[in-house]
Amino acid sequence: MAMLSRKATFNSHGQDSEYFLGWEEYEKNSYHEVENPNGIIQMGLAENQLSFDLLESWLKQNPDAAGFKRDGESIFRELALFQDYHGLPAFKKALVEFMSEIRGNKVSFDQNKLVLTAGATSANETLMFCLADRGEAFLLPTPYYPGFDRDLKWRTEVDIVPIHCFSSNGFQITESALEEAYLQAQKRNLRVKGVLITNPSNPLGTTTSRDELNLLVDFIIAKGIHLISDEIYSGTVFDTPGFVSIMEVLMDRNYMDTEVWKRVHIVYSLSKDLGLPGFRVGAIYSNDGAVVSTATKMSSFGLVSSQTQYLLSAMLSDKKFTKNYISENHKRLNKRHQMLVSGLRNTGIDCLKSNAGLFCWVDMRHLLSSNTFEAEMELWKKILYDVRLNISPGSSCHCTEPGWFRVCFANMSEDTLNLALERIKAFVESSSSPNNNQSRNQCNKNQRRKSFTKWVFRLSFRDREASER
Repeated sequence: MAMLSRKATFNSHGQDSEYFLGWEEYEKNSYHEVENPNGIIQMGLAENQLSFDLLESWLKQNPDAAGFKRDGESIFRELALFQDYHGLPAFKKALVEFMSEIRGNKVSFDQNKLVLTAGATSANETLMFCLADRGEAFLLPTPYYPGFDRDLKWRTEVDIVPIHCFSSNGFQITESALEEAYLQAQKRNLRVKGVLITNPSNPLGTTTSRDELNLLVDFIIAKGIHLISDEIYSGTVFDTPGFVSIMEVLMDRNYMDTEVWKRVHIVYSLSKDLGLPGFRVGAIYSNDGAVVSTATKMSSFGLVSSQTQYLLSAMLSDKKFTKNYISENHKRLNKRHQMLVSGLRNTGIDCLKSNAGLFCWVDMRHLLSSNTFEAEMELWKKILYDVRLNISPGSSCHCTEPGWFRVCFANMSEDTLNLALERIKAFVESSSSPNNNQSRNQCNKNQRRKSFTKWVFRLSFRDREASER
């Protein structure tokens, strides 16, 4: 171990979060309708599989793009050879136009201010490297995407300070919550470099209101800090109120070419809106030339392949296709969202009212044995091992209140979602039956024994870490 770096020997990646542990258990016992019908159903993966047929239909109708041809002639050699890390101009042009279309063409983007990255994970980390140093901090409203503990902190060594939001107002950002988070950072001797939000929110599935966005702009002006708006779910807004980009707010306030204009940055990706996480296409958009220049240099560590750029430039340049895809995808997301919400409501479980995303923020507080995060973990384990559903507990998202869970609905078939709802219904009914208390207690004991080794290992590893520091 002495021969390895601190990164290799310290458990600072965040992989021991229940968010990732649920995935590990799913991979050991994955549901399959024929081969493993009693397996764990994956409801912890925010993946959009509802509109693949539209993409596949376009590929079938445009064989040249998929076959790396131009006017019937192969350009394989051209794409296979070295490409400049600035990206293909045709793709960057098509991407910024798609970004504008998703935002109702209320804002436009300059392709020269766009930096391509290998997914939004890379984009967010690159922005951290550009905007903050080790020991400095960004403020994030809770609950937030569990992967940010890895993406923003692990290699950059930048800290995250939570902006605590609550269910009493739908987890909206308030001025007092912002000021309190800033004060907490100062008490920890952390210099705050900015605020990062996801809009639409992951895990809430809600769009950030114009009032909240204006509040954030006022806050970063007052503090002289940056704002990052992660808008990778902007194309998943399926219901009112509509999506408002931070860029739209800045333009409405006539902040173009001002200092604050340079301190607001957008992260985008095709992983959610187009359902292509495996293509690893992300982007940073910034009005600060120094950020664009530095991020472009850093992008050489995680480029988007020329083949991917060529294919997608052809797809996104087809305006008839993009218009139909956006409209149809919204309809399908809305239908699937309603299917989950109504199915849960029939079992006595409510969801936070939402209008975007690939998931719902589900309220299971009434199913807790006590109003504690320990009780939330007990419930999560029951749902994972007994009900055999992998959902994400609110504590993994740093939620301030126990009993909330993120449940995904777009990464499976309708039949699989119906089965998941049947399992939840059976679980809730059995949980409310006093005759089943004894059997549930025995089941819990068995489950605790099953998980004991794993938890002891993790605790001993953390103890060893602490002693090595």
